[in-house]
Amino acid sequence: MKILADENMPYVQQLFGDLGSIETINGRELTPEQVEDADVLLVRSVTKVDKALLGLNKKLKFVGSATIGTDHIDLDYLASRNIPFSNAPGCNATAVGEFAFIAMLELAQRFNSPLKGKVVGIVGAGNTGSAVAKCLRAYGIEVLLNDPVLAERGDDREFVSLDTLIETCDVISLHVPITKKGTHKTWYLFDEARLNSLKQGTWLLNCCRGEVIDNRALIQFKQQRQDVKVVLDVWEGEPNPMPDLVPYIEFCTPHIAGYSLEGKARGTYMLYQNLSKVLGFDADKQMDSLLPALWSEQVNVLKFSEEKSLLQLARFVYDLRDDDELFRKMFLNNQGFDHMRKNHTHRREFSALKVGNMGQTDVNWLSNLGFSGVEL
Repeated sequence: MKILADENMPYVQQLFGDLGSIETINGRELTPEQVEDADVLLVRSVTKVDKALLGLNKKLKFVGSATIGTDHIDLDYLASRNIPFSNAPGCNATAVGEFAFIAMLELAQRFNSPLKGKVVGIVGAGNTGSAVAKCLRAYGIEVLLNDPVLAERGDDREFVSLDTLIETCDVISLHVPITKKGTHKTWYLFDEARLNSLKQGTWLLNCCRGEVIDNRALIQFKQQRQDVKVVLDVWEGEPNPMPDLVPYIEFCTPHIAGYSLEGKARGTYMLYQNLSKVLGFDADKQMDSLLPALWSEQVNVLKFSEEKSLLQLARFVYDLRDDDELFRKMFLNNQGFDHMRKNHTHRREFSALKVGNMGQTDVNWLSNLGFSGVEL
């Protein structure tokens, strides 16, 4: 059996190596000829899987995408050919949630404007949006949710309209799938008019899809509204962000908000489990065995009396400033955006760090944030 896998997908050999031969490919440049003799195709969001890509293949048994979204997959075409498909919903939710939370702490530090006391609005309350809310609420931040799709499906959480969220919130974090039509389309959800409606001093973060914000309108907006601070992990026109936009963004990263080691391992592992059901083999490997040993198992902090202390602890796990600096140096290079994504292998989640010697109050909320092994 031939397994074709995106070169940026980790732990493929460890999980799928016993099932057949594995060939890794550049997912953005994948051709129909490369796919022609594959039995299993494993992709990420950069690969458009449709008739044009799969037309030459007559033997495909499974398509898996180690992503939350499916907008890059022609699900109707796969169904018409009875090709089983699986994505990995929630695989990187924790990573995205922690990324957004850390980005807010970084903004607070940079502009001397504490996160504590602000109201944060989350647009899109699925897996990633809920993970952001979890971090914020653990820290005692008031959160408002906007998700008309989930509201219509009967989700029992409290939701507000997007207009109310914009009017009320000091921070807005975007976590929606990309939809180009319909009542609740998200393509250019934040267009010129909506950007201009942001109140003074708003922080705007986008960790979902670049086209949720009209990037050309954002350039013009930021030229006039330097009071609004923006964090972009995703960009219109990826892998080629608009060069004129980058100088106006406070923190820039190359679509890696979900790229923790745990998140990437979880995505590949979920595809392994789903393939086992399709092919009927025993999925006897464990995800925990994939991750490397912790580079540090315990950090002792006596007291968290300031937000700065929390940021220092977060930076011990992941320092967003490093990726921002690298992005600004490399994004204009040939394939620089994809090079940064491919080589982004160092980041861990809060759960990788044990925190000791804490007061009881700190123990509770740090544990709720996700730090493991929290001890008195």
